[in-house]
Amino acid sequence: MKCPYCGFTQDRVVDSRESKEADSIRRRRECESCNRRFTTYERIDEIPYMVVKKDGRRERFDRQKVLSGLLRACEKRPVSSSQLEKVVDATESFLIDAPERERTTSEIGELIMEHLKGLDTVAYIRFASVYRDFKDVGEFKEELEGLLRSHGPGKGKK
Repeated sequence: MKCPYCGFTQDRVVDSRESKEADSIRRRRECESCNRRFTTYERIDEIPYMVVKKDGRRERFDRQKVLSGLLRACEKRPVSSSQLEKVVDATESFLIDAPERERTTSEIGELIMEHLKGLDTVAYIRFASVYRDFKDVGEFKEELEGLLRSHGPGKGKK
């Protein structure tokens, strides 16, 4: 394992734990060169889960890609990294539950937006504007009005 801070290849495991779902092992490591700590996760390598893109292409599911999209949507918003991790976990579980080991990007995007709507409406709108690829202000306005109707006055999370 390479230290993400200094690149040194020698480290020691400080703590190991199984995840709650028992699908991965979390290891806390300490670099033997710079003494900084970092976390790694070990998962079983199995047949990959696939995402069917809008144009029909199939691509491997990438947790990091989902997380980076969520981080962009939640930039400067009061959403914790643990909340984002839960959304990514829920997304991955949704994909795992598919009998044919694949889901469409539209199914995944809708699931993520549903989670974001409950966490932070601004992050939801940011994600939806990229995901739904609004063509003009009218489409954007329709989405905002739908959000306001569903939350009612004063009910939405800011």
